[in-house]
Amino acid sequence: MSVIHILSISIIAALLAGVFYLRHRQKRLLQRLGKMLEDVGNGRFQPQLIDESMISSIENSMKRFLADSILSEENLQEQKGRIQTLISDISHQTVTPLSNIMIYSQLLEEELAGTAQEEKVQAIGRQAEKLDFLLKSLVKTSRLETGIIKTQSKENDLWELMESVCEQGRQKAVDKDIDLVFERGENSLTALCDFKWTREACFNILDNAIKYTARGGRVEISLTAYQLFARIDIKDDGFGMEEEEIPKIFGRFYRSRQAAEQEGVGLGLYLAREIIESEGGYIKVTSKPGQGSCFSVFLPEYK
Repeated sequence: MSVIHILSISIIAALLAGVFYLRHRQKRLLQRLGKMLEDVGNGRFQPQLIDESMISSIENSMKRFLADSILSEENLQEQKGRIQTLISDISHQTVTPLSNIMIYSQLLEEELAGTAQEEKVQAIGRQAEKLDFLLKSLVKTSRLETGIIKTQSKENDLWELMESVCEQGRQKAVDKDIDLVFERGENSLTALCDFKWTREACFNILDNAIKYTARGGRVEISLTAYQLFARIDIKDDGFGMEEEEIPKIFGRFYRSRQAAEQEGVGLGLYLAREIIESEGGYIKVTSKPGQGSCFSVFLPEYK
């Protein structure tokens, strides 16, 4: 065999060995990357010392990225913890003073009944109640936004839920001589939702409907079953709104010009949307000026 043949065979053998070696390294690299991603998914990822002599810059970059991601997640959890502590502190520090203000304003109102000061004391009481409602709404909103509170969806009877909502709003409707209409149907209707939080969301919508409907008006609640969703309609014959204003009403602290004369802080609808969307549902609004509004809450139906 000539020297040329021997050299050719040697070169080919070396190339094949090189190919097998590189393929083996690539396989090991992919296995290590897969193991890293699996550890991240299982919460077991531990950053390792990186050998700078390694050919794989991809592996080094992946390790650094995953290590940074773990730190970012830890920082996020730490920040949520600080927010939760701050919210709890604010709530704790304000509950007692506000309760005292409301109690003393009620006592003063009784003592000053029939005098010129009675109206001033009543104004103090109303503002204290408004501040109490604002703080409670802010606490709920913040806890939902930061994930401190999570809705727990399960099968719930929507007829029962809306009966509870109506009971909450009935006295306010009676005080304004508003006809609150809700008739329970014969067929069962269930949805996947958190009973407590969905009730709060629907009450916020109903409260707005009663608040912005003129004395002697009408608010009607109805339920409809669809193939995938259950629908709750809360319809009023209030002053309504322009179509371009509808997206704005779910903004935090948004108050329309028509709403300026009514008591409120502009958080009810924002909180309602946050709750319903966290349950996989959504809210649709139809309205025309002078003809009232209809808020439709869609929730995943239980099958």
